[in-house]
Amino acid sequence: MEKIKQRLVGNVVSNKMDKTVVVEVTRLTQHPKYRKYIKRSKKYKAHDAENAYNIGDRVVIESIRPMSKDKKWMVVERVASATVEAIDEEDAS
Repeated sequence: MEKIKQRLVGNVVSNKMDKTVVVEVTRLTQHPKYRKYIKRSKKYKAHDAENAYNIGDRVVIESIRPMSKDKKWMVVERVASATVEAIDEEDAS
């Protein structure tokens, strides 16, 4: 019997480590008293064996067995790629 693995969607915010990317996952939660929706975000370190993902890519990560102290997720697929124009504008600044 196989366990159902948890999947999250987020943006790559760092790819400076070897075979690891940092993915920021943002979710909306409702305040218990005021009922206003609040953005909450959390960063996860995810395994990227080929170093294929760049900053700004929208990716799906899946839970796996622990690979290190902090790394318990693996990048499964790229949902959207970072735009080349946005990266060029950042370099010019």
